[in-house]
Amino acid sequence: MPIDLIEALKALDNPTRLTILNLLKNPRENFPEQQADPEQIGVCVGIIQERVKLSQSTVSNYLAALQRAQLVTSQRIGPWTYYKRNEEKVAQLLEVLGKTI
Repeated sequence: MPIDLIEALKALDNPTRLTILNLLKNPRENFPEQQADPEQIGVCVGIIQERVKLSQSTVSNYLAALQRAQLVTSQRIGPWTYYKRNEEKVAQLLEVLGKTI
């Protein structure tokens, strides 16, 4: 499914969501406290929350917006949810922007 440009731009129209997406670009470097391999499974929402210093519910809502825009993917392992960038969709977004603007 192709990326929805408007949905992606809405998701990025928030400085914290943009920061989260940027932090997820290099998860090992930006989230060294992550126990499991962040390149494989992603970063736990609780660790993202600690980094951006917002409530867990706010961060979860921000991540849900990024996920609706297909810019991140999530994976549940037990009681925890892990997020990582969807590099394929980020590349599609950049390509669509390059053609549109």
